[in-house]
Amino acid sequence: MNYYMEIIKSNPQMLTALHVAVYVVLAPLAGGLLAGLDRKISARLQGRVGPPVVQPFYDVFKLMKKETLRVNRYQNFYIFLFLVFMIFTGSLIFTGADMLLMIFALTLSGIFLVLAAFSVDSPFSHTGAEREIIQMMSCDPMLILVPVGMYLVTGSFRVSEIAMFERPLIMFLPGVFTGYVFILTMKFRKSPFDLSMAHHAAHQEIVKGLTTEFSGKALAAIEVAHWYENVLLLAIVYLFFARIPVLAAAMVLFVFLLEIFIDNINARFRWELAFSSTWIFTLVTGGANIIILYYAYSI
Repeated sequence: MNYYMEIIKSNPQMLTALHVAVYVVLAPLAGGLLAGLDRKISARLQGRVGPPVVQPFYDVFKLMKKETLRVNRYQNFYIFLFLVFMIFTGSLIFTGADMLLMIFALTLSGIFLVLAAFSVDSPFSHTGAEREIIQMMSCDPMLILVPVGMYLVTGSFRVSEIAMFERPLIMFLPGVFTGYVFILTMKFRKSPFDLSMAHHAAHQEIVKGLTTEFSGKALAAIEVAHWYENVLLLAIVYLFFARIPVLAAAMVLFVFLLEIFIDNINARFRWELAFSSTWIFTLVTGGANIIILYYAYSI
């Protein structure tokens, strides 16, 4: 066993491939369990028992067995690309690659999901796709400020170097972190920012915005892609505290529970308010933090 470990450690390509393989296998398991915990905790907050924690896996397996109906030949291909690029995006952060590239890949994966929704003729799907674009426009400025802020502190965009910085990044980037947590509510598709899908809305089981025209394996692929995405987004939270692993893990759990709490005490905003509030919050917290940091390092 030690012999094989030495071979892997001495070969960077094999080590990277191992990291990717571990992420590809374990991320959907972690993402599915997080989704199950989300539903269980939300049910308890609403005075219900709720489904078992492993219910999301049952749901995906059931979808895999159902017939996949296609409106046209392109829609499922776009969903396939959405899943592939989401896996690729997460692989970048877990192999210590460039964080800016990761943000661009995350945006590209979202574009494929929008294209899939626009490729069908359903007005519900088109409305969901338009709202998904609004969500992307709302979140992306803050997502870009995260690696920019980390670069100003560490001098590198590489995740491996950012994670090994001598002090926790939260000491330098409290505003960026606050802004990132704010837009996580939208990225996790929770109230008050669940504009395009509304995951927990029972009345939208049939007419469910962006995913209205998807079924079977395609719908299962969308759900699994979101599991990958949620693990990736929480990994970025970890980076702000990476120098103290115990604190980092505790903050990941805290942010996850905080988003569930926010989801259960808010009604959904109109898209205009969702868009304006995220941009204002991005400028006030993230933008101000970057400006102060830039001038502090210049002096």
